Amino acid sequence: MSKTVLITGATGGLGSAMVLQLASDGFDLVLHYHSNAKKADELILKANQAGVKARKLQFSVADRAQTNIVLTQDVAEYGAYYGVICNAGIIRDNAFPAMSGEEWDQVIHTNLDGFYNVLHPLIMPMVRARKGGRIVTIASVSGIMGNRGQTNYSASKGGLIAATKSLAIELAKRNITVNCVAPGIIETEMTEDLDLSTIKDIVPLRRAGKAEEVASLVAYLMSEQAAYVTRQVISINGGMF
Repeated sequence: MSKTVLITGATGGLGSAMVLQLASDGFDLVLHYHSNAKKADELILKANQAGVKARKLQFSVADRAQTNIVLTQDVAEYGAYYGVICNAGIIRDNAFPAMSGEEWDQVIHTNLDGFYNVLHPLIMPMVRARKGGRIVTIASVSGIMGNRGQTNYSASKGGLIAATKSLAIELAKRNITVNCVAPGIIETEMTEDLDLSTIKDIVPLRRAGKAEEVASLVAYLMSEQAAYVTRQVISINGGMF
């Protein structure tokens, strides 16, 4: 029987690359999206063409009640997931003195609260299934070293890293690994406003990363070969630190 993986934020740049990679690796997929149903349908078609099953779920990861209802119903109908990739996230950059409470709250509620909102209804079904599992969270280089204009984003991703490490300890005896991937500057819609010509000054490899490169790392962490890797924060940033 194929193993099923939930990917939140599946219609974004990183999420889409993860869908295609994991589909090629033979995982059945559950694609979460917030608003882009058309892109979700396109990805489902591509997953099906790769020979795996895929379905979509719509909810806001920042909405605890809605997330709980949708995920609980899906697990009741289809069974526990083998893997979860917490990828959904937003940015609302601003200098801290000019940062509004809304800009702070939106980022924290989505990026950090989303960890609890998504995983809390899924953990016990995974445990009761007694089949082990994989959880991967997507943080950022900003959560490790901070970044100008991203106090809110850095706080959310730093908290995500700490939460990931703690959950890894709790779930290790259940053979469920929990790891964090912390990308640097990756070519996606979230970085399209950046001046990529300046990357060579801050990235030793002198280029932005590709979504497919991040997806390959995530795919490794979801694999059987990564069974002894847990509680780790793996940076993929071209040598930024």
